[in-house]
Amino acid sequence: MSTLTVTGRGQVTFRKDVLQHLGIQPGEKIELDLLPDGRAELKAAQPKGSFHELRGMLKGRTNGACLSIEEISQAIAEAGAATGDT
Repeated sequence: MSTLTVTGRGQVTFRKDVLQHLGIQPGEKIELDLLPDGRAELKAAQPKGSFHELRGMLKGRTNGACLSIEEISQAIAEAGAATGDT
C-alpha cells in the first residue's frame, strides 16, 4: 500500500511506481470514482479518439493503393477494437 501526503493546497503527488502500475504516462489523465464509506477508485482514463487522431491513420499502410469504402470501414473498425471502443 502506498501512502500519499496531502499538501496545504489539497494536492497529492503519485509516486512513479503507482503511475507505472496504472499505466499512466506524463500528460495523461486519471479517473477518480467516489464510492460509499469514504472510499475512492482510481484508474487510468481511457482516451477518447478525435477526428484529428483519425485523420491520417491509414497513411503509410496502403502502399499508395486506393481503398474502397468497405476497406476503410474495416480499418476503422479494427482501430476501434484495438482501443476497446465498440
